[in-house]
This record gives sequence, C-alpha cells and structure tokens, in this order.
Amino acid sequence: MSKKTAYLGLFSAVAIIFGYVESLIPIFAGIPGIKLGLANLAVLFILERYSWKEAAMVSTVRILVIGFLFGNLFSIVYSLAGAAFSLLVMTILKKQEGFSLTGISIAGGVSHNVGQLLAAVAIVENLSLLYYAPVLLVSGVVTGLLIGLLTAETAKRIP
Repeated sequence: MSKKTAYLGLFSAVAIIFGYVESLIPIFAGIPGIKLGLANLAVLFILERYSWKEAAMVSTVRILVIGFLFGNLFSIVYSLAGAAFSLLVMTILKKQEGFSLTGISIAGGVSHNVGQLLAAVAIVENLSLLYYAPVLLVSGVVTGLLIGLLTAETAKRIP
C-alpha cells in the first residue's frame, strides 16, 4: 500500500511539473488548446499500473493545482471535461484485447480534445466552434502517439 501511495504522489508531482513546464512553452498553431499534453504521461502510466480510480485522482489533482496556479476557472472546466472523457475512453480500451498502450494513448488524446470541444460548445453555446474539430483531432492523434510512446518506454524502465 505504501508503495502505491508513493507512486501516486510521485506521478501527481510529475504531472504537475510537466503541466507547469508545458505552460511555459508557447505553441502557436492558430487553434486554442493545442499542446503536447506531457502531464498525461503520468495519468496513462498510473492507468496502466493501477486502475481508472487512481488515474482519475492523479488527473484531478494535476488539473486543479495547475488550474489554480496558472489558469482560471474555464481552463479547469475544459481540462476536467477533456480528462474525464479521455479517461473513460482509455479505460474502456484498456479492458479490450488488441490495444497497445500507444493505441490507448492516441484514443485518449483524441477523446480529450473532443471532450474539451464539447465543453466549449456547451459553455459558449456556439456550434461554430466545431470548425476546430479536424485540427484538434489530428493534433490528438499526434500528441497521443508521442505520449503513448513515452509512456511505454517509461513503463519498461519502472518496475
């Protein structure tokens, strides 16, 4: 139990640090919300090692800390919506056979962007935001691939 608690604390801290570092990196793609999602490495690792409950806890802690320190209420709401939908999709795929950690991560990246986009549409009550969907879906695939590969390497190196 203490080893599990230590891992959850460690990966929560890693997720917060990665989230902070990512907030310092200006990525201008002309589309709001596009970023690498380095903090999701910690969430995906915990999902792989434990369960959706522990992954949800790490994700929620990361979102709240980063949101209160460097964001605002809307960034927290969008992040929670994306993270919840992403974790739901990744948990379902993890239970299925035939999905690698990288494949699960790609689905998580795409579903995270879908969750955020749906939250934005609901909040601003404007369907024209869906025009961002193609670019967000492609960025979700690319970032999900990168995070999946990094998480798979991390999982190999941490017993």
